[in-house]
Amino acid sequence: VSTASPLSTDELQQITDDISKLTIVHEIVLNSDFKLQADSLSPKSLENRVKETLHKAFWDSLEEQLSASPPDYTRAIQLLEEIKEALLSLLLPRHNQLRSQIEEALDMELIRQEAEHGALDIRSLTAYVLGTMARLCAPIRDEEVRGLQSLTDPAQLLREIFRVLGLMKMDMLNFTIQSLRTHLQDHTIQYERKKFQELLDKLPNSLDRTREWLCQAAAEVSASSSQPPPHPAVRGSPAARSPGAVSGSAAVPSLTSVLNRGYMNLLCWQPGQKEYPETLVMDQARLQEVQAQVNQLTVIAAVLLVTSGVCGSTLCGSPGFVARLKRVTKVLLEGLSCTRYGEALEEISDQVLQEVCRTLSQLGYAAFTTDKCASLKGQIKNIADKGNAVRHVIEQRIHSFLSLFVSPDGQNSQKDFPKGLDPIQEELLEVGRRFGSVIHHNRQ
Repeated sequence: VSTASPLSTDELQQITDDISKLTIVHEIVLNSDFKLQADSLSPKSLENRVKETLHKAFWDSLEEQLSASPPDYTRAIQLLEEIKEALLSLLLPRHNQLRSQIEEALDMELIRQEAEHGALDIRSLTAYVLGTMARLCAPIRDEEVRGLQSLTDPAQLLREIFRVLGLMKMDMLNFTIQSLRTHLQDHTIQYERKKFQELLDKLPNSLDRTREWLCQAAAEVSASSSQPPPHPAVRGSPAARSPGAVSGSAAVPSLTSVLNRGYMNLLCWQPGQKEYPETLVMDQARLQEVQAQVNQLTVIAAVLLVTSGVCGSTLCGSPGFVARLKRVTKVLLEGLSCTRYGEALEEISDQVLQEVCRTLSQLGYAAFTTDKCASLKGQIKNIADKGNAVRHVIEQRIHSFLSLFVSPDGQNSQKDFPKGLDPIQEELLEVGRRFGSVIHHNRQ
């Protein structure tokens, strides 16, 4: 029982900030596609409605002031100052000359004096801003910047300049993130350990789910080590390959074997089963995506194996036949949770049978009998059952192969690729690399 005193609001805020920083660094290192995105609020949310109302009020006020006679430049000067700061934020340290030019061209004190004397030339200032943006923007923004040059209404032009500058700032941030990634990869392990330890010091009971996850894995390794060797068909199961899982009911499982089993159990995590271990929460979405891909590949391989068993090697060896079956099966499974595989396999069985009949006809072979057609469709639909023998064997082989990517001393070479899974070899190797990358980082 913890005797720690309740945390104050400031302490909770600090913990939240630490977790946020930890999550961002972790995401940058593990997600090569990580990019910051502009804020995206639900159109119907209260926050979005308030934001839109305030923005509309500002831009309406700007247009009204610039349309007055004589013009009122209060809002325009406020906006030009923000535009100047945005341009300066896009500069690199070596851009000393351009920095001086911007400071001189957008001298806010001089601009205010010109406005007071009715001598402010908005068009000249916006033309300079557009020229500078064209020099600084990434190629992806060239067209948008050029498009601004056709705008003649000063209020609309200032508004669009402000919008595109926001995009350019996001481009710069993402460029900086990409540049820092290699540096972060060298230091993130130490940083994450340090930050995580600080969180543990503040929240000593914050590893309950991790403890439960590891205890379950330890119990499974202990139980499997006292069982006779598995059937040859599944001799490469994670339990069998886990280092340290020695025989004998009294043996204490090694830490490595427990951790390996725990990681492999993540591939069987049931929706709503329980919350993820705390040490893996930042990777939950990544790991669940891997799990979904493994489930999909299991079904695809099972469909192809069943079809091959019914149709024989001659038909399955026909050019493009297996590729077409694989493609249609993948499309019909795309985006579905494993709980909906039953209805998908109903349609997959129809599509497979159509492809079989078409190929038989093209090759000049006799059509399947009604019974054989029914048998093929029935066997494919039965793959939806988690206890289906074909599905079970495929799943065991896939998990056995992925366990090689998890083990710190495992060899994930193609020579260890399971028999019968050649049609999904490319996808399975990619899933293994992704899975292994996340696990390797977490293990460290």
